Amino acid sequence: MEIVRKSEVIGLTNSGICSLQLISPENSSSERVTMTKVTVPTACRNLPHRHEGAEQIWHILIGSGVVTLDGGMTIRVDAGDTIRFEDGDLHGLENDGDVPIEYVSVTSPPQNFRTNYERGWGQERS
Repeated sequence: MEIVRKSEVIGLTNSGICSLQLISPENSSSERVTMTKVTVPTACRNLPHRHEGAEQIWHILIGSGVVTLDGGMTIRVDAGDTIRFEDGDLHGLENDGDVPIEYVSVTSPPQNFRTNYERGWGQERS
């Protein structure tokens, strides 16, 4: 059993987007998942990107927005929706609503997102 205390949660930010690393290689010995809580402020977006070698699941807690997929396809998502991206699927999220989007993301196998946030990977302010 393992408990990650609030004081051990790592917060990563870039371009207004905040990602709390609830379970990550930096604070957990999990060999199966990374779990993050992401906040995308209004008028912000997480640019389309891929996770080669990893599957990712998002559960939207608050807000709504538009997910960009391969081929320029887009889908609208709202609080309560759960989206699963297969290994290598293109995905991005734009907050076009009036409130910040908050979602929980589970990635398998575990990923350390620190480098991505430090180099600005996948984020842009609209």
